[in-house]
Amino acid sequence: MAIADGTYGFGSDHGRLTLRTGRAGLGRRAGHDLTIEAARWRGTATVDTAEPASNGVALTVEVDSLAVVEGVGGLKPLTDDDRAEIVRALRGKQLLHTAKYPEIGFVSTNVSGSPDAFVVQGDLTILGRTRPITVDCALDGDGRVRGTAALAQSNWGIRPYSVFFGALKLADEVRIEFETELVPAA
Repeated sequence: MAIADGTYGFGSDHGRLTLRTGRAGLGRRAGHDLTIEAARWRGTATVDTAEPASNGVALTVEVDSLAVVEGVGGLKPLTDDDRAEIVRALRGKQLLHTAKYPEIGFVSTNVSGSPDAFVVQGDLTILGRTRPITVDCALDGDGRVRGTAALAQSNWGIRPYSVFFGALKLADEVRIEFETELVPAA
C-alpha cells in the first residue's frame, strides 16, 4: 500500500509512541527495563512523490504525558510506587524539567528511501538542545507507519535516571518506537 501525495496528521489519537530503556551499573540485575509511553503527541507529514525533497515530518511530544507502562526484569516486580517515583524524576528537574521544557520536538531535514521503507533524518530538540537523529520507517500493508530510532540521553545533557548512588541506573541509550495511522489533513 502506497501513501498518496498530500499532508497528513498523526499522533496519539491514531497510534502509539514508546521509549524503551535498559539497565546499567553494578546493581543492574535488581532494576527493570522500562517501557515509557507518551499519551499526548502529534505530528504532520507531507508526501510529494514528484518532488521527494519536499517530503517532511514534524512531531511534538508533551513531556508531562510520559508514563511508565511496563517494567520487566529485576529482582522484584515494578510497583505502582516505583512507577510514580520514576515518573516524578522523569518529569522533574532531575531529568526532563517539564516546567521549563514542556515539549520535545522533531523536524525532519531529509526523507529518503522507497514509499514502503524510508529513513527520516532530522533534528530532535530535548531540554532546549537540538541534535540530529535518524528514524528508520516502514509502511505496513495495513497502511500504518512504524518506525524506530535510538538515542543517547547524554547527547542532550541528560544524566540517566539512577538510584542507590548510581549503583542502579538506566542505560544511556533509549530506543524510540512508534506506530501510527496517517490521517489526511482537512
